Amino acid sequence: MGKVRTETVKRIAKDLLERHPEKFTVDYEANKQVIDQIVDSRSKRLRNRISGYVTGLKKVEERNKALSAPSTQDGAVEEAEAS
Repeated sequence: MGKVRTETVKRIAKDLLERHPEKFTVDYEANKQVIDQIVDSRSKRLRNRISGYVTGLKKVEERNKALSAPSTQDGAVEEAEAS
């Protein structure tokens, strides 16, 4: 089972990813610094939770890209072989 996150953390994290997708990576510490600059967070704990959630979302995004990239290449190879 996954960890429970408040709606506030999820909403802020998704909003930040929509506005600044290029600023975030899969590195937690780097994301923490970016969030500190962008958001006037109420507390260190909230900043850390948002950073952790953003990091997790970026990791999932990278995994999905990695999984979808080989399948498109395989499809191109199969089409070339069929011709």
